[in-house]
Amino acid sequence: MTPREAILKALAFERLEKVPFTIYESKIPQCLAEREMRNRGLCIVNRHVGVFRTCQPNVKCRKEIYTENGREFTRIHYQTPVGSVSMLQEAAGFTSWIHERLFKSPDDYKVLKFMIEDQHFEPAYEQYIEAEKNDGGDIIRRAGIGLEPLQCLISGSYIEMSDFCIEWMDNRDEILSLYDSIVKKHREIYPLIADSPATHVNYGGNVVPEIVSPQMHEEYYLPHYAEAAECLRPKGIKLGSHYDANCRTFAKNLANSALDYIEAFTPAPDTDMTLKEAREAWPDKVLWLNFPSSVHLKSDEKVKAKTIEMLSSLASTDGIIMGITEDIPEHRWRGSCTAIMDGLEEYGRG
Repeated sequence: MTPREAILKALAFERLEKVPFTIYESKIPQCLAEREMRNRGLCIVNRHVGVFRTCQPNVKCRKEIYTENGREFTRIHYQTPVGSVSMLQEAAGFTSWIHERLFKSPDDYKVLKFMIEDQHFEPAYEQYIEAEKNDGGDIIRRAGIGLEPLQCLISGSYIEMSDFCIEWMDNRDEILSLYDSIVKKHREIYPLIADSPATHVNYGGNVVPEIVSPQMHEEYYLPHYAEAAECLRPKGIKLGSHYDANCRTFAKNLANSALDYIEAFTPAPDTDMTLKEAREAWPDKVLWLNFPSSVHLKSDEKVKAKTIEMLSSLASTDGIIMGITEDIPEHRWRGSCTAIMDGLEEYGRG
């Protein structure tokens, strides 16, 4: 059985001899140690080969790249028939930091709405199929819908989170107008993914209880999971979402959601729920974990012990996938990942 096949079996709640182990492609360098881990069963999660492409035919984009004190910045200008906006990013290795988002004042609402409604989606299955042909079975590709409609406005590129909170109180009608436009656009994406060769798809995430209440979550998030699942499920495509923050206040909602898997769930000590509590809360959801980041800083022996301890708290490890979705300190990834694999193998043999 290939690592990819093991992940697909875990997503189907099928029994396996040991819990599979995955890591995002951006969290581990390609090298001999990585190759050895893949030979032992590590599966790389590739999130960069999508199944649809997006274009905005009536939006002109111009990038301005400059350096300042040795740091590289990119100012991205968007010009539309109703006005212009820009955002500022800083290159940071495999990712980037957003220093300015598009929204600067209420005058920008009309521009953002135009940009959203100008989006056009079309299938891009060829690159996914070609990539699947070329790997050796230790890579799994994940499609993505994007952030949930409201989450696009909370943590996406449109509006700064603090500005969203102010606008939610002062200009809610404008926020909800953007939200409605995003909802309509996402409805164009669901059937494209349903007809694609994807096996599973993430729908947003990074929802935090400090911003989103359980009531908001139930009203503005769960219906979109249900609508997407209704389109995807008949085609056998699994739907998940990235919940790596404190989840206790969302536990009941997630239990009632249409999600097939909770991705990046991070057990205590880094959040307010243990793995045992998560399994009890979501008995029918696959838990695709993020190994607690703080534990990477401990010794290899303690990393291995934590791995075994978490799994030992469960009556069954069916529907459990161990994963890493966050950065690991550069001096720790070899030792920590190896120790996690040692723990998974020892527990599996037990």
